[in-house]
Amino acid sequence: MQTFREHRWQSFLQTYENRARLLISCPDKPGIVAAVTSFLYEQGANIVESSQYSTDPEGGTFFLRIEFDCPDIAVRKQEIESAFQPIAASFHMDWRLRLHNDVKRIAIFVSKAEHCLLELLWQWQAGELFADIALVISNHEYLRSTVESMDIPYFHIPVTKETKAEAERKQIELLKQYEIDTIVLARYMQILSPAFVAEFPGRIINIHHSFLPAFVGARPYERAYERGVKLIGATSHYVTDDLDEGPIIEQDVARVDHRHHPEDLKRIGRIIEKTVLARALKWHLEDRVIIHGNKTIVFY
Repeated sequence: MQTFREHRWQSFLQTYENRARLLISCPDKPGIVAAVTSFLYEQGANIVESSQYSTDPEGGTFFLRIEFDCPDIAVRKQEIESAFQPIAASFHMDWRLRLHNDVKRIAIFVSKAEHCLLELLWQWQAGELFADIALVISNHEYLRSTVESMDIPYFHIPVTKETKAEAERKQIELLKQYEIDTIVLARYMQILSPAFVAEFPGRIINIHHSFLPAFVGARPYERAYERGVKLIGATSHYVTDDLDEGPIIEQDVARVDHRHHPEDLKRIGRIIEKTVLARALKWHLEDRVIIHGNKTIVFY
């Protein structure tokens, strides 16, 4: 018998079976939007959402995200990509065409803190995150029952300084076995090696418990308290080799004062962290984020 969740997803997939997204970045020049929209019109497409941005109309970089409906897009995707290639070449485009129903498979990495993981699981269960949570990997056993109660595989891979390389080898094997598109570090309290990051460029999303670039690294709430800050925050960003310095996707803050001690800051911060991470992941899943150097263009 089909479960409610399976029925809901089947209905959702049928509703958007003809929808796709086209993401473009290229040197800015006149005629880009006209060429793209005319092409989509010739393919029988109906544009339902369009966002664009230029870093500088005089010689900058142009970014475009178009969401559209097109009959039989799943069957015609390769044909449309081939037909679009001459236009892309003429404007020197970096581009990709993604089907709305091409659901990304994600892996969540977590340690002991549960708030970010629980928020993602709840939003996924409620249909707010259109993704397939394929597995959860943790360096602790602490959250196994929570994850497995939702029929999601849970893998415990302990990490020590001596076993880090072997642990990452096992993690990479699992990620490839499960054909993972996106990795989410939901308060995973381990620093990934450059070799690991290189395997998944632009595909690892982290939540850092401070308003970057302030308080990079460990113990940011304690350091914020010592500094007497009046705002604390959280930052979700793509992971690079430089600790907590990857392209920022989303941030938020909350006001605090002299009465708040480090534990108060952590309590307030947990609410910000889980919200910021969920928003960043949602935008990533919906192809609303384009990486540009060490920045991002986010079409909300």
